[in-house]
Amino acid sequence: MTSPACPHVYRAINAITAQFAKDGIAKSHTNLKDQYQYRSIDDVLNRLGPLLAKHRLCVLPRVLKHRTRECAGEQDAMLVSVRLLAAFDLVSARDGSCHTVQGWGEALDGGDKGTAKAMSSAYKSAMLQAFCIPVANDDADAASHRLKVREVEPVEGWQTWSEGNLDMIKACESGQALDRVRTRQASLLAALKRERAELYAQVGEGFATRSQQLSPPAPPKKPAKPTATEIELSPPETVDA
Repeated sequence: MTSPACPHVYRAINAITAQFAKDGIAKSHTNLKDQYQYRSIDDVLNRLGPLLAKHRLCVLPRVLKHRTRECAGEQDAMLVSVRLLAAFDLVSARDGSCHTVQGWGEALDGGDKGTAKAMSSAYKSAMLQAFCIPVANDDADAASHRLKVREVEPVEGWQTWSEGNLDMIKACESGQALDRVRTRQASLLAALKRERAELYAQVGEGFATRSQQLSPPAPPKKPAKPTATEIELSPPETVDA
């Protein structure tokens, strides 16, 4: 009989973890839009299911927090954003001992599948961490990726934002102040160039005009020194005899 200090739930978790340590789950699927590799929920279920049955371990889910909101997607399509926190009770069928793990799940969906997707995401995240499932034949340091930051349209809209920036540009009293405005708004200016080229041209013209106004006047040009061939020789003085 198992002592209370070592319930069967931890034996089962340890045994399953040991099995995955030998051969994890490969990232065999590719997200074509964002170009990254991933393990699907089916990959996790297909590998984990037989091991759970073998070691008589049950996974019982519970939703602790659930939030939804509507948002606009590409081409103004309406999407439902779902974010939830789920608890998963790992219960041993041998002695009823239990350990609970939690996982967050997020999903975007244009229909009624958002909660199901978020639940699958939470389950996959919790199981990968609970059983320390490695990536088979892969290494996280094998490649590096940089996040692409894409600015969204300002709340006030591009037209109003551009007009406000033109007023700010006109108020600059020095070239340094103008440079600070350009640096601070660099990411939004890049987005404006991509989304509203005509407004970007207006703002660019505003920068150029104000920069020219703040530039010190050029010093007057000094007259060029005449060359030797241009110097007129004075006639020699006559001496009275």
